Amino acid sequence: MTTENIDKSKVKIAIITGGSRGLGRNTAVHLARRGIDSILTYHSNRAEAESAVAEIEALGRKAVALQLDAGDVASFDAFISELGQALRQEWGYDRFDFLVNNAGTAYHAAFTETTEAELDKLYNVHFKGVYFLTQKLLPLIQDGGRIVNISSGLARFSFPGSSAYGAMKGAVEVLTRYLAKELGARGIAVNTVAPGAIATDFSGGVVRDNPEVNKLVASMTALGRVGQPDDIGPMIASLLSEDNRWINAQRIEVSGGMMV
Repeated sequence: MTTENIDKSKVKIAIITGGSRGLGRNTAVHLARRGIDSILTYHSNRAEAESAVAEIEALGRKAVALQLDAGDVASFDAFISELGQALRQEWGYDRFDFLVNNAGTAYHAAFTETTEAELDKLYNVHFKGVYFLTQKLLPLIQDGGRIVNISSGLARFSFPGSSAYGAMKGAVEVLTRYLAKELGARGIAVNTVAPGAIATDFSGGVVRDNPEVNKLVASMTALGRVGQPDDIGPMIASLLSEDNRWINAQRIEVSGGMMV
């Protein structure tokens, strides 16, 4: 299928990994406000995923929640099968339009204290999982579709205790450029969005709930405050719109000017 053959009038569908909470959920909500349906993945909290689906449906859009362990490559084939079934049953389609690789876990430890087991966990979720889930989803992505990989400001600036996490996000940023190059023939644009410190429950909610951390981040940020989910979700939704169709192979940091 070429980009010329895509029916522009059909419903657009986004897959958002880790879409049941935090930035993934916020992105899905803002996509819904733009008329885009979503398939959200969740790791284990089905109640939270169902809550996200209900929020999207209240906006008049359709959403489905599917369980996925983003770090377990061996489970991806079963997920792809379940995804295909959901596309056919809920939309009558066999393809989707947008992929947002958002699922992730936090980890903070000094370089000298980081264990091989912890590094492997981060690798499986933040890089290996992104690599192979995207690879397995390629046959289902519409030509002319979009992929957004979520990175972090920590791939640009350095804080002690974030070497493993930041390094994985750096790998994702390099992968993004290669994907943009190799998928260009299908008209698929691939970009990285790198949030700064955001007040969510990520990493135990430390930016949101710890006043000292919140104040420190604000002092390092040109706009003078920590980021909020509503600073990120609308930006990703905008990036996936036709207005930004010519943006490709870019790293876009959304941090309010942190550490500039």
